[in-house]
Amino acid sequence: MEDDDLRLAPHTRAAELLAWAEAEGRAPVAEAPLRAMLALLELGGGRMRDGWPELTSDAVEQLLHERLHLYVQPDPEQDPLAYGEAVRLLIDHQRAAKRLNAKRQERLHAEAEWQGEVAAGLLRRADLVTWPRLYALLLRAYGVDVTDEAAVFAWLSGFRELAEEDRRAAFEALATAGWLDEADPAGWGPGRVLSVGMATDGARRLLEHGLMRRSYRNLAELTALGRPMPDELTGDFGAFEEAAEAAALDLFGTWTVPGLPRLLVAEFPELAPEPGQEEIDAYLAGLPAEPDLAEQDRAG
Repeated sequence: MEDDDLRLAPHTRAAELLAWAEAEGRAPVAEAPLRAMLALLELGGGRMRDGWPELTSDAVEQLLHERLHLYVQPDPEQDPLAYGEAVRLLIDHQRAAKRLNAKRQERLHAEAEWQGEVAAGLLRRADLVTWPRLYALLLRAYGVDVTDEAAVFAWLSGFRELAEEDRRAAFEALATAGWLDEADPAGWGPGRVLSVGMATDGARRLLEHGLMRRSYRNLAELTALGRPMPDELTGDFGAFEEAAEAAALDLFGTWTVPGLPRLLVAEFPELAPEPGQEEIDAYLAGLPAEPDLAEQDRAG
């Protein structure tokens, strides 16, 4: 699926944006947050113009308030405010390219600043992590070399041997040690595990759909130019779906730990369960019944 005509995965213009910032004498912006920001904006379904995402208030809010905390786990030394800074750099670049007027630039700047602060807080909330983000934090907390896939695999193998209550205690310890802010007094019970699995499944599917949407958008451009359909889209649709699934896992790894999301899905699914409807129904069936307030009022 690595055909240039299809371009399944985003090829952001981060290098060009960084070069522009340097030429303008601007303070440097970290490259990893910049690449993640550009890719997530492109995959969010908004309009693209000459390879750049069109910036709107809705696009900025979707990125920083709704999507970022699903996918991105900053390195410990990285400032989480860098994502908001990256958005503001893009805003200024688009203003310089005359794609934004001064009023829109000012409004988007203000929105990106406060939404960036919100995003930094969301990235620290223990109740909003996904499995790749959580295990990226654990690997770093335990001092694992996250650039060594064999070391990551070995640590996950050892972690799998722990009893379930010990694994959940390790999750709890991330908040105790200051890696996360605990925002839910219920802690790491079955409900939390269920919600993390559901969030992970939903986040990955969003990525897959965004990648496929992007590919078909590029196909429409090829058709308009009178060029033939790429071989990848002339065959079995199932193969295309599989390629999108693989590309989504790779992107998830780019934003957490390379290779980690694929390992969690293929080799260690018991460490990162993603419940189906049957598991969700079973959990809900085990919850205590909600009190019937109307019945209580009648009894009173």
